[in-house]
Amino acid sequence: MSEYNREPWIRAGRVDEFPEDQAVRLDTTPPVSVFRSGGELFCVDDTCTHEDFSLADGWVEDGTVECPLHLAKFCLRTGAALAAPAYRPLATHEVRVDRADVYVRIARGDDTSSERRCPGTIGSEAGGSRPVGADAGGRDAEGAGHGVA
Repeated sequence: MSEYNREPWIRAGRVDEFPEDQAVRLDTTPPVSVFRSGGELFCVDDTCTHEDFSLADGWVEDGTVECPLHLAKFCLRTGAALAAPAYRPLATHEVRVDRADVYVRIARGDDTSSERRCPGTIGSEAGGSRPVGADAGGRDAEGAGHGVA
């Protein structure tokens, strides 16, 4: 049995169910969405911190999502609010790929996203994401590395 079949990991779907630059909303409490951008998978709280509105239908590009209601923008890697009217960050959640299955770990109270930077900023580091198909060591199912940061 995979470690991902136990709490707090939730199976989000198969890798091929997450189209590039789109999101899939999960029916969790609170709701979260899994985004695929730049070949990586990210999971953040689905509700915009400016006003209660789903981000799953937002514009996704270059590791960011823009809320369709008032155009607040968030970094998918860190959850940081990048554009007004939002100022509070989103909670981020760890994503793992086990063979073709995508799992997310929805944890509260131990978020370390403030230690990471959004791509393109000074001091940028990898957050809770990896190239699609890579394991924790950055290797795909055949054992090839993907240079996970």
